[in-house]
Amino acid sequence: MRKNKKTASRRTVRNEVSEEIQDALAGNFENPNPIKRQLKINQLKWTDKQKDFFKIALHPETNIVFVSGPAGTSKTLLSVYCGLQMLNMKTISDLMYLRSSVESSDQRLGYLPGSAEEKLAFFKIPLLEKLDELLPEATTERLEKEGRVSMFPVNFARGVNWSSKCIIMDEAQNCTVKEITTVLTRMGEGSKCFILADPMQTDLHGNRSGFAKMNDLFKDDQQSMENGIYTFKFEEDDVMRSKLVKFLVKKLKEIK
Repeated sequence: MRKNKKTASRRTVRNEVSEEIQDALAGNFENPNPIKRQLKINQLKWTDKQKDFFKIALHPETNIVFVSGPAGTSKTLLSVYCGLQMLNMKTISDLMYLRSSVESSDQRLGYLPGSAEEKLAFFKIPLLEKLDELLPEATTERLEKEGRVSMFPVNFARGVNWSSKCIIMDEAQNCTVKEITTVLTRMGEGSKCFILADPMQTDLHGNRSGFAKMNDLFKDDQQSMENGIYTFKFEEDDVMRSKLVKFLVKKLKEIK
């Protein structure tokens, strides 16, 4: 009998702590469409730098994070992980993955076979790969059917309003200032946005890439931080993909 009372007491404490965290994350905004079933998220061996990112990204007063870093620093994976955590905390209703339709080759989107929807499916592959890495089998498919994850082309973002969403804007080095501005000004109540970029891999000609300009605009700016806007930078030493990629990233910087 005494053991049952202790177990019940511990359960009560856990519930109270969980409620306090949810209240802190939610603020005054109430998510109208919270997830009904908790997700089982795989816990990977995060580095200290990645844990520092989580502290900023998941802070209840953080609204926007500009994240820069070379290939292989897990920018997309970390952002998707944060989105899944926020789904579990019921502070957002779904994850929205955005990319520019600028391609990294001489062939354009129109050369791909299939309908417009099938062409855009290729752009969603990085998101699906990260979801499969972080979630048990078949969970990603269920989230898609429930409308909890979606892909949205940056070029069609005007005129919409995104509330209670985790917005992940990937490959932002291929976006102009105008495109990034359009995405940021779509944010409604309860939304959080991650702008991800690898400045080494822009496919825009000339000085058209807007990420560096936007990142510099908000970097270490007190007024921006007071409004929940932060910047975070991963370096070459943070590359996790492989030793080869870490070497390549460092070596390729020597090209003038």
